[in-house]
Amino acid sequence: MKLSVIIPCFNEEKTIIEIINIVKKQINENDEIIVIDDYSSDNSRKLLQEKLNGKIDRLIFNEKNFGKGYSIRRGIEEASGEIILIQDADLEYDPSDYDKLLKPIIDGKADVVYGSRFVGSEEKRVIYFWHMIGNKLLTLLSNMLTNLNLTDMEVCYKAFRSDVIKNLNLKENRFGFEPEITAKISKKKLRIYEVGVKYFGRTYLDGKKITWRDGFSALRCIFYYNLFKNS
Repeated sequence: MKLSVIIPCFNEEKTIIEIINIVKKQINENDEIIVIDDYSSDNSRKLLQEKLNGKIDRLIFNEKNFGKGYSIRRGIEEASGEIILIQDADLEYDPSDYDKLLKPIIDGKADVVYGSRFVGSEEKRVIYFWHMIGNKLLTLLSNMLTNLNLTDMEVCYKAFRSDVIKNLNLKENRFGFEPEITAKISKKKLRIYEVGVKYFGRTYLDGKKITWRDGFSALRCIFYYNLFKNS
């Protein structure tokens, strides 16, 4: 099954070369890498064009900074693989987990697979306590409304059968993508799996971008897409 790896990128000049090289080594020759640069203001665009263009199958440049959700939607539209996987452009998540994430889909057991930073015996960097609490509270609230038993709704690593994700009417442009897509897959008769993944979290000095404001946006999306929006 052909894999499409979607990588949204915004101001990741320190990590973009390394993550593309790691992903390239992890995937098969017939798989594809799709990078969407969300109007980076550092050297990310230059590196993508001059250093990495030959290693990327589709390179998309947004005309302004729209957000992660918008960039992922652009990637989904361009993807030609039977499986679509989301990969951040930093080094918080390890592509060596791809086999584990893809196996339930390849084996015909799952339509959707979420990674989880909170289960399994994989390596985890010890980092912000309140971020962990916030993630767990958002996941708990999401689970209460979706009737799923996920442990990490906000995780980056999500893999989908292409026909599943392409048929979702996604709207959120920024980090609200995570609760929105979770709400929407919960309303369909899909087989959803979860696997533990490694996590090497960044500090804000390292370039971490998500803030408490995104937590309030996630709350809004959890209520809106579960209680008021049917599609």
